[in-house]
Amino acid sequence: MSSLSEGRFPSSSVPSITRVPRRTTLLTGDGVRIEAVYTPCTAGSAAPGGAAPGSTAVVLAHGFTGSVDRPALLRAAEVFAQRAAVITFSFRGHGRSGGRSTVGDREVLDLAAAVAWTRSLGHRRIVTVGFSMGGSVVLRHAALYTAPEAGGSANGDGRGVGDAEWVPGAERVQRRTEAQRAHEGRSEARSGAHTDAYTDVVVAVSAPARWYYRGTAPMRRLHWVVTRPTGRLVGRYGFRTRIHREDWNPVPLSPVEAAPLITAPLLIVHGDRDPYFPVDHPRMLAEAAGDRAELWLEQGMGHAENAAGGELLARIADWTESA
Repeated sequence: MSSLSEGRFPSSSVPSITRVPRRTTLLTGDGVRIEAVYTPCTAGSAAPGGAAPGSTAVVLAHGFTGSVDRPALLRAAEVFAQRAAVITFSFRGHGRSGGRSTVGDREVLDLAAAVAWTRSLGHRRIVTVGFSMGGSVVLRHAALYTAPEAGGSANGDGRGVGDAEWVPGAERVQRRTEAQRAHEGRSEARSGAHTDAYTDVVVAVSAPARWYYRGTAPMRRLHWVVTRPTGRLVGRYGFRTRIHREDWNPVPLSPVEAAPLITAPLLIVHGDRDPYFPVDHPRMLAEAAGDRAELWLEQGMGHAENAAGGELLARIADWTESA
C-alpha cells in the first residue's frame, strides 16, 4: 500500500493562526480524508509562562462512535477553547470522514495528520487529549512520533527514548512497530517526513491499557459490534460508524507497551465507575509510564467524554497549561 505525506492538506485554506473557526479536510498518510474543525482561543490574554498568544493548541481525539459534531466533544472543545485554540476531527469511519474504523490501529495516522496541520497553522505547542479509543490513540501517537530534541526518533520508528534509557522489552516493541509501519506502507516515515506530527503534552481519558479486553458487559457488546457482520451493520446504521471487516495484522502496539516510550508529560484520567475499563487499566498505564506520568482516579466518573463534566475538563485544561 502506498502512502502520501501527512504534511499535505490540499483541501485546507486556513493560513497561520486565525481567530476565525474553520472546517476543513485533511489527508492522512494512507490517503484517507478526515474532517477537521479549527476553533480559535476565546481568551484574549497571553498564554501562561509568557508564551505568545495562540502558541498552544489542543487536539481532541474522540471515542469510538463519536465525531466532531457530537455534543460531548463540542462541550470539551468549548472548555479547552477558553485557554487555547482547539482542533477537533472525526476519526476514519466516523462522521463525515472517509475510510472505515480500525478501532484504534490506523487512527494514529488520523491524529498525526491533525497534529501536523495544527503546527502548519503556526501553533508551536501541541496538547493531545484523547477519550477511550482516542485515549489509546494519543498514547500510541506520542510513542511513535517524538520531537527531535527528545533524544529519540522523529520519524515514527517507535524509539521515543535515547539508547541509554531504552526500557526492558523495548527491542520486542521496536520490532512490532516496524512491522506495523511496513504494513501501513509508510515509506515517508523513513525519510523523516513526520517531524511536525509530534505532540508536546499528552492526556488520556478512560483509555484501555491492553487490547481484546472482554471483562465487562459493555466491552463484550462492543466486540460483537466490531467482529460480527450483524454487529457492523448495527455500528453503521445505529451508531453511524463504518467499521473495517479485517482483523488487525499485525496487532498494533498496545497502550501499555506505548506508555514507557512516551517522553512528553503524560496525564492519565480514569473514573472509578467506568463501566468499560476497570481501574486496573489506568494503574497499568501509570506503572508502565513511570515518573513521567500523573494518574487521576476520579470518584463517581463513568466513561470518556460523555462522563467528563465541565469541572473535570477545566482541571485537565489547567494541568496542560502548567505541564
